[in-house]
Amino acid sequence: MLNYIWFSFFAIAFIAAICQSVFGGDADVWSRLMNCTFDSSQKAFEICLGLTGVLTFWLGLMKIGEKAGLVAKLGKWISPLFSRIFPSIPKGHPASGSIVLNVSANILGLDNAATPMGLKAMKELQELNPKKDTASDAMIMMLVLNTSGLTIIPISVMMYRAQYHAANPSDVFIPILLATFCSTLVGLILVCLKQKINLFDRVLGTMLLGSIAFIGGICWLFSSMNQEQIAFYSTLFSNVLLFSAIMLFVVSGLIKKIPIFETFIEGAKEGFSTVVTIIPYQIALFVGISLFRECGAMNFITDGIGWLVSLAWLPTDFVPSLPCAILKPLSGGGARAAMLDVFEAYGVDSFAGKLASCIQGATDTTMYIIAVYFGSVGIKKFRYAATYGLLADLVGVIAAICIGYIFFA
Repeated sequence: MLNYIWFSFFAIAFIAAICQSVFGGDADVWSRLMNCTFDSSQKAFEICLGLTGVLTFWLGLMKIGEKAGLVAKLGKWISPLFSRIFPSIPKGHPASGSIVLNVSANILGLDNAATPMGLKAMKELQELNPKKDTASDAMIMMLVLNTSGLTIIPISVMMYRAQYHAANPSDVFIPILLATFCSTLVGLILVCLKQKINLFDRVLGTMLLGSIAFIGGICWLFSSMNQEQIAFYSTLFSNVLLFSAIMLFVVSGLIKKIPIFETFIEGAKEGFSTVVTIIPYQIALFVGISLFRECGAMNFITDGIGWLVSLAWLPTDFVPSLPCAILKPLSGGGARAAMLDVFEAYGVDSFAGKLASCIQGATDTTMYIIAVYFGSVGIKKFRYAATYGLLADLVGVIAAICIGYIFFA
């Protein structure tokens, strides 16, 4: 899929340049496109280098939390809920523990730990699956929980905002948290209804009602404030929660009597290797999307969507952030490059820039996750996994836009 997306960026730019030079008499279009490849390549490389410090720090902290058992503790807290939404898994089966650890690692932002746990869980679920080429109910539930993208600490989005010198990189923390809650909540409810899981169970019902009350309460609280109050309290709560999370990792390490400094260094070393890994992908996708914008194709799409939205008498200032939403289910790298392109074109602290950040953090790459997880065990028939995963993505995007208007408009 990513191969076709990347090729499309270059092909469309090439065709658009031919049309502009032949029919529009714009011979300079070729110079602009070539300059765009040089400038965007350099910019993508500089962005990746700038990420090293922030990524190194947080990976070090995450390693402390991982070894201190925070993932295991979170798994223990949510295991009563998981026994309700995975009724087909026998009690005591190892798949239950793997699923809990996978989702717990995702919630804490431990991507490197979440994927191996997810693949292990999928392999164990395949052992229970009577139809080896068809996704089971438990597999689909696990996929939707992963693709809805529930993450408490959206480190990657905040570190990109910091790299672009945002006035307050963490000001999107609470909006992202609310949007990803909405995505996960709707995805969970849809799959429960499809699989005839009792939503009125005491544990499951309490969790659902509590989540709805939390989302509604936060939105109501901030909707009753003026813009200055929203900016002040959102910034205050975000930074207090984030610094509290840092202290939680460090204190948990001390309590468990692990060597926190050495453990931090061990995790921090992964920051350098991670940056080196993403540099080629970041350059390739950033150049492709920059060409797509430079040739006018991106503006053509967003202007068309804006025109359709305006027909319904709705505001259109969210439209420039939509490329991030379109690419997100297909490619995490493509969506990230689209977000950075919005930062470049409109500014990291613009409404479009903040909204693109919220969309980027609200959901996950549904089609990629399905391909990796199902492909690892030979599943060929996805049933309704893709449909429900994409519906959860759509809810996350709509929630991010609506919440973005409350916080940033």
